Amino acid sequence: MNEDQEQLRKWRLILGGDEADGTGYNLTQKDIQIDKALTVLYDFERKRQFNYGDSKKQGGSEGSNPGVARWLGDIRNFFPNTVVQVMQNDALKQPELQRKLMLEPEILEQTTPDVHLVATLMELGKLIPEKTKDTARRVVEKVVEELMAKLEQKTIAALTGALNRSSRNRRPRHNEIDWNTTIRKNLKHYQPEYKTIIPEVRIGYGRKSRRSLKDIVLCLDQSGSMGTSVVYSGIFGAVMASLPNVKTQMVVFDTQVADLTEDLKDPVDLLFGVQLGGGTDINLALQYCQQIIRQPDDTILVLITDLYEGGNLAEMRKRAVALVESGVQVICLLALNDDGSPSFDAQNAQFFAKHEIPVFACTPDMFPDLMAAAIQKKDLFQWAGDNGLVLKG
Repeated sequence: MNEDQEQLRKWRLILGGDEADGTGYNLTQKDIQIDKALTVLYDFERKRQFNYGDSKKQGGSEGSNPGVARWLGDIRNFFPNTVVQVMQNDALKQPELQRKLMLEPEILEQTTPDVHLVATLMELGKLIPEKTKDTARRVVEKVVEELMAKLEQKTIAALTGALNRSSRNRRPRHNEIDWNTTIRKNLKHYQPEYKTIIPEVRIGYGRKSRRSLKDIVLCLDQSGSMGTSVVYSGIFGAVMASLPNVKTQMVVFDTQVADLTEDLKDPVDLLFGVQLGGGTDINLALQYCQQIIRQPDDTILVLITDLYEGGNLAEMRKRAVALVESGVQVICLLALNDDGSPSFDAQNAQFFAKHEIPVFACTPDMFPDLMAAAIQKKDLFQWAGDNGLVLKG
């Protein structure tokens, strides 16, 4: 093949063989295979499907796609590793291709783990084939470990401090005394001759054993748009469940409700228990929450949803109002992530706000402070405004 023919060959592969390519070049059998591998990726906007090879399996519930595996094998055969990596990265930018590629363990191993990738794996759910499950779990474990390292200590410190302040009393039993605070409060009573402090004022935490100081219910919308919010909520739920004097419950919902409280001890298991996608029935979720709340005056219900109700709208609003009137502290977070302003149902948000339910989006960094403010029963409308979380829309 001379230089001119090689140039025509390359232009033919670049242009894709449409009638207007102008090359008039006829591909060899091997080049036809290369052309198919390029077309399935770079002509994807027009194709809209991943049809590759002679595989006839499209859709359905099968976990792995034979066409994807064949395509991966072909590009590795036809192109050098540097080009293969570029093509794989380009494929991962296509939402329709991304899901299929995530089912292949070798692709999943090359991705950069983050909350968005975990959300994608949660959406895939039961479609993940057996050969990929171990890899998927390692990815989720890595993200969970990184988020726990970043968020755990701040959450524990903020909530423990808030619980201590909200539960102190002036007549504690011996095993309920907050010794650090008691010593600070009584420094003026230091007796030099005895080298000791006379604890005229004793500060205690309150009772620690029979009854939790606060019940926290995290109620999470698991529709597809809430993916990253669910990931962060699972992390925070696991951290709060480890705190003494706090009873944390985790409820997720779409058109059905699932109680994942037992999985809070292992956030990885919890996230694999979530099935992203489907509709939204907030009314059904609030009905379940009403049933599990035992001490309304000491319960914080964090409803994480974009408020697009697919169930009974009138009943949903009535239940939300009833929870507030019963003494439950209800907070609605439109999102719990760093993804920016979410889309939400403005009418439902306005209704909630009118009935003393603060509604705003919250970043993970702000969530521990939010829960601390809620435990201390601060004005959360003012807190949100002071922290630039005022509802817009």
